[in-house]
Amino acid sequence: MKNRKKATPWLYSLPAFLLIGIVIVFPILYTAYISLTNMNLYHWNDFHLIGLENYKRALLKADSGFLSAIGTTLLWTAVNMGVQLFLAYFIALGLNAEGLKLKRVYKTLLMFPWAMPAYVSILLWKVCMFNSEFGLLNKVVTALGGTKLNYLSENVPAFLACTVLNLWMALPFMIMMIDGALQSIDASLYESAMMEGAGFWQKSIFITLPCIRPIIAPSAIMTAFTTFKQFDIIYLLTKQKGSLTGASIQTIITYAHENAFVSNNYGLSSAVSILIFGIIILFSVFTNRGLKEENS
Repeated sequence: MKNRKKATPWLYSLPAFLLIGIVIVFPILYTAYISLTNMNLYHWNDFHLIGLENYKRALLKADSGFLSAIGTTLLWTAVNMGVQLFLAYFIALGLNAEGLKLKRVYKTLLMFPWAMPAYVSILLWKVCMFNSEFGLLNKVVTALGGTKLNYLSENVPAFLACTVLNLWMALPFMIMMIDGALQSIDASLYESAMMEGAGFWQKSIFITLPCIRPIIAPSAIMTAFTTFKQFDIIYLLTKQKGSLTGASIQTIITYAHENAFVSNNYGLSSAVSILIFGIIILFSVFTNRGLKEENS
């Protein structure tokens, strides 16, 4: 009887375990297996195990492009997260300013970029904003007496263009999270600080930031994960097949995609995917440990 009671929960959970195994565990294990083979367009049916050669090629071969892609990805994540947190904090403060009218209208309008499908937003910006002939930015530049610019043809301006678009799409979420955190702060803390003669920066450093940190930290970590594995913005703006712009920005996600669907080197692409998976797992372990230590 006791054994039956112990087995009953596992039987109820069996369909969920099977679904997780089919949808999550099996693809990861199969990708790990393919990463140890020479599977590519020329060895589609007759591929065989080659050990860790794909990993060695990615990590040790100087011209493989993987290490530079990691550097670009880290730069992309750091720049976007730094600017995003900075802007979101001050915009959220502005939305909570005393006497501001139509607060709810502004907050509702802010959600449109975040709620709009990413594919639609990216193509709209590519055609309507960054287009070298008909884009709004070039119309403004020429109206001011400047010359037309091709924002997506070189790496640095293309990187900045991708960053601007990512901020436009991701900022509303972070603004709303910080806005909610700000509203949870006890107003008496600010009143006491004002009586002591504290200014804006003193209140921000010693009251606002410490109070909102436990709420914002998980959101910032989740957004950092999303930014780290960002694919659609960089691919659709600069690397979409049939509409290449000339920029050669390569993050680890676009690098894996290129090896799989352009070079048709599925073994190397699988190895890169497993490396990305490992990096994200390590990052999540360290961040979770940091959050636990901070809360304890």
